[in-house]
Amino acid sequence: QVQFVESGGGLVQPGGSLRLSCAASGFTFSLYAMSWYRQAPGKEREWVAGISGAGASISYADSVQGRFTISRDNSKNTVYLQMNSLKPEDTAVYYCKITSGPFSGHWGQGTQVTVSS
Repeated sequence: QVQFVESGGGLVQPGGSLRLSCAASGFTFSLYAMSWYRQAPGKEREWVAGISGAGASISYADSVQGRFTISRDNSKNTVYLQMNSLKPEDTAVYYCKITSGPFSGHWGQGTQVTVSS
């Protein structure tokens, strides 16, 4: 069964940093590109960043380019999102998922990130 467990969220002041983790199971992790998404209150879920199976190809939404870094450790079946220079508009529930393919409809419970002074 495909599962994702996101962690690492919390309350942080503007300008601060957080590192999110997503532990995946139920599929051959290294074969699949992974993405981070987020959903702010009252808004639609939006794509944040993506990374290929081997980690060689990475892309970011314009809103986080230069502040966020996505990475993965295939030995641990885990994908990460390092978030620096956080802004109040980064407040959202953050989710990871398989980017595309037969398992791409599976979502975890997400982890809440709140940026506030």
